[in-house]
Amino acid sequence: MTEVSEAVRVYQHFREIFGGEPRVRPGRVRTREREASGSEPFAPGRDPRSLGATIDQLSAQLGWSGPLSQADLLTTWRDIAGEDTAAHSEPIAIEGGVLQVRCESTAWATQLRLMRQQLLARIAEVHPNAGVETIRFQGPDAPTWKRGPRSVPGRGPRDTYG
Repeated sequence: MTEVSEAVRVYQHFREIFGGEPRVRPGRVRTREREASGSEPFAPGRDPRSLGATIDQLSAQLGWSGPLSQADLLTTWRDIAGEDTAAHSEPIAIEGGVLQVRCESTAWATQLRLMRQQLLARIAEVHPNAGVETIRFQGPDAPTWKRGPRSVPGRGPRDTYG
C-alpha cells in the first residue's frame, strides 16, 4: 500500500472545499478586463467628441431635454413670434403643455389668438422637445381699486341704483 503524504491529503482536502478549477494567473485576468473595458489606445470609439455633443448626450440621459427646450423657448420668444409681436407680448411660463403669454392689450391678445396655429407650428419646428401643445394668451391685468388715490373704505364703488 502506498501511503499518502500529509501534503497530498491537505491539497486534496482544499481542492474539495474550494473547487477543482485551475487557478488563473492575475496578469491574464487584467488583460481580459482591459480588453473588455475598451480602454485600449487607438481602439474604436476613443476619438474625442465635442463638448456640445457630450452635453446633448448627458442632457438626454438625465431627461433634461424637455425643460432645457422650454427654457430656450422662453428666452427666444422674439425669434419665434417676430420683433413686432414680441414687443407687445411676453411668455410667462409653460405648465402642462400650455404656453402662457401675457399681452400688452386685449387687442394684441385677440390678434395672437388668430395667429395661434402659426406660432404652434413655428414652436414645433424650432423647439420640438418643449412639449407645447397649445398657447393661452392673456390680456393685461384689470386695475385693482384696493389701493391708491381712488380707494374707499368699505364696499367700494358698486352699483347703488336699486
